[in-house]
Amino acid sequence: MSEAARAALAAHFAPAPPARLGVAVSGGSDSLALLHLLHDWRDAGGPSLRVATVDHGLRPEAATEASEVARICAGLGLPHETLHWHDEVPHGNLPDRARRARYRLLAGWARAQGLSDVAIGHTRDDLAETFLMRLARGSGIDGLAAMRARWQAEGVTFHRPLLVLGRAELRDLLRARGVRWTDDPSNADPRYERTQARAALAALAPLGLDAATLAATAERLAEARAALAHHAWERARTLATVEAGDLMLARAGLDALPDETARRLLVAGLRWLTGAPYPPRGMAMSDFLRAARDGRRMTLQGSVLSADATHLRLGREYRAVARCRTPADGLWDGRWRAHGEGRAEIAALGPEGLAACPDWRAGGLPHASALAAPGLWRDGRLIAAPLHGWPNGWRLELVRALPAWLDTLISH
Repeated sequence: MSEAARAALAAHFAPAPPARLGVAVSGGSDSLALLHLLHDWRDAGGPSLRVATVDHGLRPEAATEASEVARICAGLGLPHETLHWHDEVPHGNLPDRARRARYRLLAGWARAQGLSDVAIGHTRDDLAETFLMRLARGSGIDGLAAMRARWQAEGVTFHRPLLVLGRAELRDLLRARGVRWTDDPSNADPRYERTQARAALAALAPLGLDAATLAATAERLAEARAALAHHAWERARTLATVEAGDLMLARAGLDALPDETARRLLVAGLRWLTGAPYPPRGMAMSDFLRAARDGRRMTLQGSVLSADATHLRLGREYRAVARCRTPADGLWDGRWRAHGEGRAEIAALGPEGLAACPDWRAGGLPHASALAAPGLWRDGRLIAAPLHGWPNGWRLELVRALPAWLDTLISH
């Protein structure tokens, strides 16, 4: 193992490396180099390893490449499993769907193996390419900031321990060991955004804008992102409350904030309400911020923004939850759990529920929030509306409470 690679692994996993580690390996040079480096570390007393390859089923060669990874792992004495994705959405952004599916499959595999950590082979070149792609989209600080070295998803911590190393260094390491890798043909297809970014990076290198320079810029922007997020978190603690699952923000306090801080509070609020993996982008979020400043009603991403004299209210939009139905012992809309006796179903009240509720105004919620609020139903009949003053032996628990929202300000 090279000294630079050894230092990168030691620094990333310090001070307490996991005892067991999953490794995602595609067969490309970056992930194969990660596999061999981690195998060296294992032999020197590092964590035990288990390996997974995701076959997206998008290329006929993928199955052969996964088999080759399995052969390499067998030679290293490492257990390997191939995970298969079957795309059920024949339209939209295929690369994005495949990326999300990859992490979902890896997280499920890790949990089944009893692993809490999975390493991914992203490098300094990936960081620089992503920077260029987001720059072309007009991204702000959050988009241009470096991808995180670690993050949590679905109960698993994903690691990128090689972000300080370049692809060329890793390929030299593989060549020195006589290890061959597979180049995905899509990496040379000019129709793909990342291929275009790689070509642009090569063209910019003579000007001093190489991968190392752009990666360093992205890292500095990551520091700025962290500072802004911390400031937003501090302000949220004094401005925010929760009422029956709606987020309430004091208008006077929000009006005094810079646009960047106010935007972060609203973005985090939308994600807390909806569970959306990504915030709204571009003009939609700018319009939402203006509506908040003006105290105007606006719907966005399954949420409703409204205002009274003292507070902004961010609640669920009824249309977004109208068809969401969950058994009483399940989790409704990702946020609500019911407690009570007997058979029931959780669903939004809607017009029918409000008509059946003895006095829904007793809960103090405005009409839009009352429509989208959960109630307990049995055989198509409303039997309880705990948020509206009619518990009837039932209680609703908001699982995603205010601390979870504050955490999104830091983690998103």
